[in-house]
Amino acid sequence: MSLLLLILHLIFLPFKSRACHPTDKQALLHFKKRITSDPSNLLRTWMPNTDCCTLWEGISCSSPAGRVVNVTRPGLFSDPDSPVDTSMSGSLSPFLGNLSFLQVLDLGNLKELSGHIPPELGKLSKLNYMFLQTNNLTGPIPVAFQGLNQLKSLYLSNNRLSGPVPSNLFNNLTSLAQLGLSGNRFSGPIPPSLGKMVSLTNLDLHENNFSGRIPETIGELKNIAYIDLSENQITGSIPESIGRLSKLEVMYLNSNRLTGKIPLSVDGLVSLQFLRLSENRLTGAIPPSIGNLPGIRNLVFENNRLSGKIPSTIGHLTTLNAIYFSNNRFTGKIPPSLGNLKNLQSLDLSKNQLYGPIPSQLQKLQILQDLDLSFNPLALGSIPDWFKKLRLFRLLLSGTGLKGEMPNWLASSSLSTLDLSSNSLTGKLPSWMGNMTNLSFLNLSNNGFHSSIPDEFKNLTLLTDVDLHSNKLSGNMKPIFLKSYEFALGHYSSIDLSYNMFKGPIDDNIGDNPVMEFLESLILSHNPLGGNIPKSLGKLSYLEVLELEGNGLSGEIPEELGNAKTLKTVSLSHNNLSGEIPVKVINLEYIQKFDVSWNRLRGKIPPHKAVIPVSGFVGNPGLCGAPLPPCKHS
Repeated sequence: MSLLLLILHLIFLPFKSRACHPTDKQALLHFKKRITSDPSNLLRTWMPNTDCCTLWEGISCSSPAGRVVNVTRPGLFSDPDSPVDTSMSGSLSPFLGNLSFLQVLDLGNLKELSGHIPPELGKLSKLNYMFLQTNNLTGPIPVAFQGLNQLKSLYLSNNRLSGPVPSNLFNNLTSLAQLGLSGNRFSGPIPPSLGKMVSLTNLDLHENNFSGRIPETIGELKNIAYIDLSENQITGSIPESIGRLSKLEVMYLNSNRLTGKIPLSVDGLVSLQFLRLSENRLTGAIPPSIGNLPGIRNLVFENNRLSGKIPSTIGHLTTLNAIYFSNNRFTGKIPPSLGNLKNLQSLDLSKNQLYGPIPSQLQKLQILQDLDLSFNPLALGSIPDWFKKLRLFRLLLSGTGLKGEMPNWLASSSLSTLDLSSNSLTGKLPSWMGNMTNLSFLNLSNNGFHSSIPDEFKNLTLLTDVDLHSNKLSGNMKPIFLKSYEFALGHYSSIDLSYNMFKGPIDDNIGDNPVMEFLESLILSHNPLGGNIPKSLGKLSYLEVLELEGNGLSGEIPEELGNAKTLKTVSLSHNNLSGEIPVKVINLEYIQKFDVSWNRLRGKIPPHKAVIPVSGFVGNPGLCGAPLPPCKHS
């Protein structure tokens, strides 16, 4: 759009005149009068005693008539020195409808223009381009807009417009090429008159409240290249007529309530590059005809109810970069033909009912970076040895029936993400893990590892998220907390070591460790740690989740914990904590869960804003006050 606006500006630049028509001048001054704030002085040159065609910035006129043809005062524009991003408050004047020769109206990205769109703008019969996007406009689209039969681009996106789109709005907009209504609150059905806009190339209606079916007339948009109807409440099936859209390159229908099958006519979309149908309720098998899309690059079908076998014809789609089929009901084996997808970078078949073995033909995918086969009944036993020929950055095989020890070829891999959780892996955590220096995410939870953390763990300088919960790990946790890092990289975001046999106590200085500076979640529950809660945890200014349940902790809850201002969850139940509940901790601003049940706390529960159930305090005989019974006065 930026390039289009620059071209328009250059086109109209030469047509300056010294004879500003009084009707047009009055209309523009009335618009200025309705502006209540103009922090960048976009309208500073609009003075009553000067000529609007030659001296007013953002105005172009026809010659010699002196009629205004271009009003361009956007909030985001290029300055000779640097890009300018500004705003303007006020409302649109109905007098703008008197600019009867206007061809371009660009008041986009001003952020603070409010009120309704004046119906009088529907009188601008010569208007080619209207940009009002990214403002604070409310109300409906004026029915009068159906008179804008010369319009080529209409962008009203990212406002607060609402109501149904007038059913006859599109009947006369046969010149319209671009329509952007996204990011509003439009409701009701998409009008069937949509099919009358035969010049349309871009249609963006995403992030609204449109309901009803996709009109069958969508198949009449023979020039359409881009359709985005995502993030609405559209129901019904995808119409067969979409197969007639031979110029369509991008179709996003995700995050709706679509049902039924993917239409057989999908093979008519011969120009399609990106197809996103995720987050719907689509059922049935993927039609084999999908293998006839010569330029397709992304297939995103995740989070539906698709079933049957993955068609082997997908192996014909050698232009594919990414396949996302997660969380469906696919059965059968992974087609060996997927090994033909030489351009494939991401393959996500997780959360289905696929069974093994994994076809060895996948080793031909030499640029594959991301492979997720998690939560399929693959019964792998072990990771196939040929996996070491792949150059993966992300490998996720959670819940795939892995057994035995981790294969040592992982030591020389370039993996950034490794998830082998929810399997039956056993043995020790190998010391060669310290060689996996590209790791940023490691999840080995829900396995049977039984050892201490190897000292070489400290070498994982880029690691930010580690999840080892529900194993049989023992010994000291220090190799994790004392891990090295690389300047801005490798600071922890989350740590979960719960349900193991780690011994404590927790290091008093844990919160002073630089690698913990940006930690958001610390879960150490159900380990026999003993000792006190370190006061230094209060220094973790990004911490949101702290779970220390069933750790055999004693002493008091440190008041310093109240300095961790972003805490949302504090779970300290089933310990031996004593003393009173600190006022500062229970009154943390963002607290959502607070559980200190089954300890030895005493005294009156401090008054607090958060809604904390009785279950968060039970098991402390010395505690009293709301929500527990009131304290007895001696």
